[in-house]
Amino acid sequence: MLGPFAFMLIVSLWPKEAFMARSFPLSEMTINNYFEVFRQIPFGRFYLNSIIVSVSTVTLQILTASLAAFAFSRLRFRGRETLFLLYLATLMIPFQVTMLPNYIVVARFLHWRDTYQALILPTAFSAFSTFLLRQYFKGIPLDMDEAARMDGANSFRIWWQIIMPLSGPVIATLAIFNFQGAWNDFLWPLVVTNEESMRTIPIGLASFQGQFYTEWHLLMAGSVIALLPILILYVLGQNWFVKGITLSGMGGR
Repeated sequence: MLGPFAFMLIVSLWPKEAFMARSFPLSEMTINNYFEVFRQIPFGRFYLNSIIVSVSTVTLQILTASLAAFAFSRLRFRGRETLFLLYLATLMIPFQVTMLPNYIVVARFLHWRDTYQALILPTAFSAFSTFLLRQYFKGIPLDMDEAARMDGANSFRIWWQIIMPLSGPVIATLAIFNFQGAWNDFLWPLVVTNEESMRTIPIGLASFQGQFYTEWHLLMAGSVIALLPILILYVLGQNWFVKGITLSGMGGR
């Protein structure tokens, strides 16, 4: 599993000629490839765009999914289970099917092409996140809700002051999943952006691959830089990540 990452790091530290010759002498090791990535393309701008899009997507997904999960797990209303099943059914629809309608709405009706709104809002709702949070919320005793309502708390206050503070592990799990998905997303940003200033990291990395050549040393250097935020996020939240998967029912118990 670590082999591809090790090879990526090795290629990023040697010039292109070393990779083509499959020879990596220590005398030719250099970090200039990392600086060259920023000189050839506006990689800093791509990085900033990816951070803005990923953080915003994670925040909105957790907000919307937690509110929906709270309603599906803690509130009683007619048609709750049917509505939840219909909501889950959207997981079976491939993104390629909904991509064109989404693009028409974003580009033609809302005129959001080449904007952060187009990159963020269509991915702000997630049935998978709602399902995961609902499974976790159902494990929290309803007695806490009833006690809070006796003290005068409404549903919003119960969600914000009781349910959310008790859901740290599953929220950390979702944050890692959603951040990784938004950070690595290639197709949707490619469709809704045309200006270079609005492109994200995956599209920027693709610019090192041409029809007849590939700048492997720069591609690998850019990939190492792109990997760092996800690696740091996972290292910082790995304990909550494992606990969240276990408690939400995804651990195979």
